[in-house]
Amino acid sequence: MSDDHTHVQEFFTARAAGWDAKFPDDGPAFAAAVAELGLRSGDRVLDAGCGTGRALTPLRAAVGPSGVVLGADLTPAMLAAAVRAGRDRAGRLLLTDVAALPLRAECLDAVFAAGLVAHLPDPAADLRELARVVRPGGKLALHHPVGRAALAARQGRRITPDDLRAEANLAPLLARSGWHMTSYVDRDDRFLALAVRGG
Repeated sequence: MSDDHTHVQEFFTARAAGWDAKFPDDGPAFAAAVAELGLRSGDRVLDAGCGTGRALTPLRAAVGPSGVVLGADLTPAMLAAAVRAGRDRAGRLLLTDVAALPLRAECLDAVFAAGLVAHLPDPAADLRELARVVRPGGKLALHHPVGRAALAARQGRRITPDDLRAEANLAPLLARSGWHMTSYVDRDDRFLALAVRGG
C-alpha cells in the first residue's frame, strides 16, 4: 500500500466509530444526491469510498431488489461500521482500493462517490478506473453533504484556487479521465457534480 493510501486509511480508521454520530443529519442529502443519478430498477451501481455506507440504502431503494449495489472502501473500520449499522443488507461490501477495482470493464451503470475526490492519491488515474467499470453513457455522481465553502469553514481552512472540486478544475479533470461533466452545484447545503462516461 502506498504512503498516500496508508494515510487515508489511518485518517478514517481513527474516525470510523464516531463517523455517523458526528454527521447525524446527512441522510436526506445522500438520498437527494442519489435521486439525481436517475437510477432505474435493475441498475448496477457502485458506492466508491462508501465509508459507513450512508448511500447504500437509498441506492438499493433506487435500483430495487433486482439491481446490484456494491460498496467499496479501503478502510476495514469504516466497513465494520457499515455492518454495525445494518447497511450491508442494502449492498455487498468490498474491502478494496477504488484505484484497482476487482470488477470487469463496463459492468456498472453508475458510480456514486461521496467526499472521495479530495482523498484520491492520483485523481485522474483513479477517476479513469471508475470510468473503466461503467458502461458508455453510465453516470458518476461526486457528492458532499455540504458545499466547498461550508466544508472549508468547518475544517478551519480557506478554499484555494487549486481545489480539485472547483468547477474550473473538476470539469477538465473529469474530461481527462473519460467523463463529461453534465451539471455542477456548489452551495452551502450541497455539493454535487454529475458526469456521464464517454463512449
